[in-house]
Amino acid sequence: MAQWGAIFSIIAALGGAGLLASVHKIDEGHTGVYYRGGALLTTTSGPGFHLMLPFITTYKSVQTTLQTDEVKNVPCGTSGGVMIYFDRIEVVNYLVPSAVYDIVRNFTADYDKALIFNKVHHELNQFCSVHSLQDVYIGLFDQIDENLKLTLQKDLTNMAPGLIIQAVRVTKPNIPESIRRNYELMESEKTKLLISQQTQKVVEKEAETERIKAVIEAEKVAQVAEIKFGQKVMEKETEKRISEIEDGAFLARQKARADAEFYTSQRTAEANKLKLTPEYLQLMKYKAIAANSKIYFGNDIPQMFVDSAGSSIKASAAMDIMGEQILDMD
Repeated sequence: MAQWGAIFSIIAALGGAGLLASVHKIDEGHTGVYYRGGALLTTTSGPGFHLMLPFITTYKSVQTTLQTDEVKNVPCGTSGGVMIYFDRIEVVNYLVPSAVYDIVRNFTADYDKALIFNKVHHELNQFCSVHSLQDVYIGLFDQIDENLKLTLQKDLTNMAPGLIIQAVRVTKPNIPESIRRNYELMESEKTKLLISQQTQKVVEKEAETERIKAVIEAEKVAQVAEIKFGQKVMEKETEKRISEIEDGAFLARQKARADAEFYTSQRTAEANKLKLTPEYLQLMKYKAIAANSKIYFGNDIPQMFVDSAGSSIKASAAMDIMGEQILDMD
């Protein structure tokens, strides 16, 4: 019985170990691939717990979410023969889950070594070999990451469909110390030149601002003068119109007064002509004689009263002459 108990215990232990070896877990964002006897099985699994044959089947978890591969210390020779080194190149990529089996079958589960690390070395050296140190270090440095991304994606689309390059980040390369100092001096001089150019632009801008201010001030003065001149012209024109109106009114009044006086004189003359009849003149003659008559007392009496006939004729002649003079005066 003791022997049977020991055997049962061994079998139970082996069964438990086999069960533990057959149960495995695939994390979220990963896909499981399986090997049996070193051969890749066509079966893949998603996240969660899964069973496999213990001790015979093995598995590997392949990441299918966004990941960053760092390629460090990449040597690169320029077209001028200068050797430079890129400390770190980061390649952001992800693998489509449906393409996991084909890529693992063609490039193993460590596909990034062949498809990313090695390709980065190759493409970067291709770029450096056809460009000078000036281009790689300064002139075209801002284009290296984009060119590297496009080149990698083009090759991967043909070699490994489903592996997507999201972005590439390239650090500034390390160059020989003597060349680096020369570049620093050059950048220092370039900075001084830029500062002087900016200073010149500031001075020019200030001068331009002053000129614009002077022009604006002059235009303002000219506009004010023009407005004042216009006001004076308007005032003079108003005064002229007022004077013309007053002159016209005065002329009209004088003309009306002259017409009235002329009419009055004319009517008076006409009335006097109507009055100067022989009878009226005879009446006026007698009135004049009566107004100028005098009474004399004494021995010598004036001839006019003594000779009644002669004096009457002389008086009548005098009155006729007086009447004619009155008519001439009218």
